[in-house]
Amino acid sequence: MKVLITGAGGFVGGHLLTYLNKTAGMTLHGTLASEAERRPALEALCPNLWVVDVRDPAAVQAALDAIRPDRIYHLAGQAYVPRSFEDPWDTLETNIRGTLNILEAVRVLKLPARVLVVGSAEVYGAVRPEQLPLTEDTPFAPSSPYSVSKVGQDMLALQYALAHRVFTVRVRPFNHIGPGQNNRFAVSNWALQIAEAERGQREPVVYVGELEAARDFTDVRDVVRAYVLAINQGEPGAVYNVCTGQAYSMKVILNKLIALSKIPIEVRVDTGRLRPTEIPVLVGDCRRLRERTGWQPQISIDQSLRDALDDWRQHVSAQAAKAP
Repeated sequence: MKVLITGAGGFVGGHLLTYLNKTAGMTLHGTLASEAERRPALEALCPNLWVVDVRDPAAVQAALDAIRPDRIYHLAGQAYVPRSFEDPWDTLETNIRGTLNILEAVRVLKLPARVLVVGSAEVYGAVRPEQLPLTEDTPFAPSSPYSVSKVGQDMLALQYALAHRVFTVRVRPFNHIGPGQNNRFAVSNWALQIAEAERGQREPVVYVGELEAARDFTDVRDVVRAYVLAINQGEPGAVYNVCTGQAYSMKVILNKLIALSKIPIEVRVDTGRLRPTEIPVLVGDCRRLRERTGWQPQISIDQSLRDALDDWRQHVSAQAAKAP
């Protein structure tokens, strides 16, 4: 079986490649946004790496024609919510046009591939308490350009399933965390600050933004298992939440990380880290995915945070060893 992962160089892409490498009989391919993403560890997981701008329809079609994949995990995109406010069109074009180009190439080439399109729980927006936990039937209420782009991706996948019989499966992951996440994201950034403070590279202070918001966090390694089950066992055109059903406030998450620190840590609010729009609570219902595939999360929030912090400790230590 030939498998293509767009955005293979990203946080989720790397974990998905690691998971799929445990399955025999697969030939893995991945796309990168640029050569700068190519690195030895990634090539070891996926020797077949293609530099493809997903916004370019000709480039996307040429790559899919050459690979002829049986499964496509479409992970490529702009995933940082604050950046979507700074440059809305870049996020809309990358996410919506990128998805359109993948689906259109599958249609034009008449590929029998199954396509997993990754949306986001951000599409549900600032919901009322009585709407929680969120199901796949909760109305869209996007509150950022990023969430608008995810509505577009979601609906394109449904439209291609209905109009063109492309085998799409949609997923709406809630927040995911774990080792290897970009430090632009809050939990990973806090873990990095703690790791640097432990080595004396910065003052023993963690700078934070909004702490009252509550999120439904799933370990990235559980998320990729959900994606594989969804693409293989999901119903064509269907949509599935990927979540745990339990929300933690950012303050609780921060306190759990600080409790893992080897030194005392002070917390200071940095107003520059506050988002223009904040969704108070996001917690989901994953019953549909569980009933269809049997998936359920296996990694605890405490293990996720411990692994994320240990990963940054290793990274900071390695960088220090390289310093002259």
